[in-house]
Amino acid sequence: MKITEITIRQLKMKLKAPFTTSFGTFTDRDFLVLEAKDESGTIGWGESVAFHSPWYNEETLQTNWHILEDFLIPLILNKEISHPDEVNEIFKPIRKNNMAKSTLEGAIWDIYAQQTNQSLAAALGGKKDKIEVGISIGIQQSIEGLVALVDGYVKEGYKRMKIKIKPGWDVEVMRTLRETYPDVAFMADANSAYNLEDAETLKQLDAFNLTMIEQPLASDDIIDHAKLQKFIDTPICLDESIHSLEDARKAVELGSTRIINIKIGRVSGLTEAKKIHDYCEANNIPVWCGGMLESGIGRAHNVALTTLSNFILPGDTAGSSRYWENDVIEPEVVAEDGYIQVPQKSGIGYDVNVETINSFTVAQKTYK
Repeated sequence: MKITEITIRQLKMKLKAPFTTSFGTFTDRDFLVLEAKDESGTIGWGESVAFHSPWYNEETLQTNWHILEDFLIPLILNKEISHPDEVNEIFKPIRKNNMAKSTLEGAIWDIYAQQTNQSLAAALGGKKDKIEVGISIGIQQSIEGLVALVDGYVKEGYKRMKIKIKPGWDVEVMRTLRETYPDVAFMADANSAYNLEDAETLKQLDAFNLTMIEQPLASDDIIDHAKLQKFIDTPICLDESIHSLEDARKAVELGSTRIINIKIGRVSGLTEAKKIHDYCEANNIPVWCGGMLESGIGRAHNVALTTLSNFILPGDTAGSSRYWENDVIEPEVVAEDGYIQVPQKSGIGYDVNVETINSFTVAQKTYK
């Protein structure tokens, strides 16, 4: 294939409800979507998961646009590409900026799957016809309010609840949830809110039979996580610390993690995500797919990735209606009884509604 035209759009979509983590509260989602077109007119879509500000990592919507415009798009336009895996190599001279890389690489994977007349899931080697999903619940104003939310999601059939925690909103929160729902699979996500001095507090979470505690310590750490894992029984899952296959290898060899959260944007795209998946499978490290408040485009990529065999834990890819009044794809991603059916259409499997995208667009630019 040869990419002949690329359009970047900045979208602003209002969340159905505020979403709070240890690093901030979101009421709107500002993000980029990328439309790539090849010489035959086939269109592929990618989505940047970078936030408007550098809360999650150093990347932002604005820096992604800069890196795409000035570095990545010039490397791709009118270049002959036989397989999306080549994009990973083409981008190697550009250090980091993984979310920007993933945005363009995802669109190329979409085109490739369409050209080869297969779903993105099949193109990646996935075999599942449905994926198990959980729900991610932000920090609430009260434990009672949190319990009410969990109750609703239990009734909807979600198989796993990820509960955001931070110092002061942790042990009693998880204790109440476990006492109220003794059989629900709970995990705690700290988003790097703790340090080793909090080890005794985190040790108390062992009493609640959690599936995992995600990224309790610094976002760039694998050393202290190894020390903490020796001290607590609850499996540590690494998220922000893992940006590549090499990061995953080092963390596993150090004993820093027993589970890895694979986010496509964080690891630079589907090609690297698949490499991490394969390594973890060979080393008996379960993986799951984390969410970044994606629209339907990013959500579709997550669904496809999760069809790989070692995604044995429910991911964050809940249905579109969990976040949006009106998503940008048709049909919307639907979760029923905790499962999402994997679309079989070629490419990402969903139709992108350009009219809806345009209604949310606040800026755009086309490159040829």
